[in-house]
Amino acid sequence: MCATNILWGTTYSIVLVSQQSPSRLRFLERSADDEPEILAAVDLGSNSFHMIVARLSHGQPTVIDRLREMVRLAAGLDENHSLSAESQQVALDCLARFGERIRAMHADRVRVVGTSTLRSVGRHSDFVEKAEEALGQPVEIIAGVEEARLIYQGVYHSSPGVDGSQIVVDIGGGSTEIIRGSGSEAEAMESLKLGCVGISERFFPGGKLTAQRFARARLATRLEIEPVRTRFLAGAPQRLIGASGTIRAAQAVLAAIEAESSDITVKGLEDLIGCAIDAGQISRLKLPGLSSQRRPVFSGGLAILIEVMSALQFDRMSVSDGALREGLLYDMVGRLTDEDARDRTVRAMEGRFNIDRDQAARVESTAMRLLDQVAESWKLDQPLDRQVLRWAARLHEMGLDIAHADYNRHGAYLLEYSDMPGFPTGEQQVLAWIVGGHRGKFNRGSFHGEMPRTWSRRSKRLTVVLRLAVLLNRSRTSATVDDVMLSAKGRKLTVAIPQTGPETGPLTWADLEREVEFLADVNLKMTLEKVGEA
Repeated sequence: MCATNILWGTTYSIVLVSQQSPSRLRFLERSADDEPEILAAVDLGSNSFHMIVARLSHGQPTVIDRLREMVRLAAGLDENHSLSAESQQVALDCLARFGERIRAMHADRVRVVGTSTLRSVGRHSDFVEKAEEALGQPVEIIAGVEEARLIYQGVYHSSPGVDGSQIVVDIGGGSTEIIRGSGSEAEAMESLKLGCVGISERFFPGGKLTAQRFARARLATRLEIEPVRTRFLAGAPQRLIGASGTIRAAQAVLAAIEAESSDITVKGLEDLIGCAIDAGQISRLKLPGLSSQRRPVFSGGLAILIEVMSALQFDRMSVSDGALREGLLYDMVGRLTDEDARDRTVRAMEGRFNIDRDQAARVESTAMRLLDQVAESWKLDQPLDRQVLRWAARLHEMGLDIAHADYNRHGAYLLEYSDMPGFPTGEQQVLAWIVGGHRGKFNRGSFHGEMPRTWSRRSKRLTVVLRLAVLLNRSRTSATVDDVMLSAKGRKLTVAIPQTGPETGPLTWADLEREVEFLADVNLKMTLEKVGEA
């Protein structure tokens, strides 16, 4: 039997969007009035890099180009989570070619997402910065749950509808995502540290394939799945559907052997495992539809796939053409309309943590007015600056649900470590930093993460705006504070307060005077002025 090449995906992906230089922000974040035409999503995987380009027409993305290159990034990752120079160069050469295509197609919006491998490497590595330079786009590293959400969106938009709920599974090189959802909404999500690369290296070293090794690999998989499996069985899901590399490869092999079936079955997978054991060695594993590139990690993927299907109590799995990169496209479309997943997450957190929404709205309104006055001089004129400040205003009191004392620190902790669908890691860290610093001494508070370098100055300035908005609304009344004027130039800012009005009370003035001292601690000089008739 001869092997045929197939397209296959992987779980290590990367989104480029929020941790970037101001010039790149201007490229990515055009005015909402400028409807983009060309969208691009880049998935930097553990084995291969993928790019998909689409034209947006009437709110619907139409794919016009796809690129895929084998880079085997994970193979260059050592025990210290560092990438070898050789693996980095292969990846960077590929990204340079992707960047050339993006520029040639004049893409208006680009997202590049990094998941498992890039989460291991971390932003402290200079590889991420090199990748941004090679591609000409910023890199966004997303959490496992966010990866799962995006995968579900890609599958939902690329597959026939189903009545009731469904379970989506994506097996990649370093992680396995399992998602249960109804319609377009993901309801339960898990990202397990089970990947075809990791399992293959751990249980089939040297390429040796035996029944005993398969038994150990399957047992290890069951132990990972068992603690979470019951979350996905509620409500009797109507369909199990798979996406990306391992699953599409298994479908291709089974279709080539069985000629009729387009689905994956447990029986078919047992037969494939039997074929692998009979081969005895990966180099001798010759299956129709299995590419030479997929062969080295196919056995590990089979062990995961058959145990996932058994744990979820399905004998049959259908396969979707969509996955993470398609999910990225539709998520970008959502951000251009009223369906931004980040806004939905903020609304959900307002309810979950019993936030006083009237007070949050007052603070948000004041913060937006103050930001308008300093946006140009403080270079806070990008749409994302306004969005982050608005989200911080809506959530600044979430820590009160834990305790009043140090509630800003509690809020920062919750934001830093919560699962927040739609938010890349960088944006979530910035939001936690701003909320943690919105009152008291101006410092990092309880924030423990690594602030993206390009956000260092911007986050401090946004925090100052939020601090003043909170302070001016301390009375928690609907009294307007529209007449307060804020001006800024570098490290100097001036607050002009009318002589009469709700802002002139002795408590507010005392708070402002104390704020002068707090800001001085971080080398910001604030001057207070009373204006108008006494």
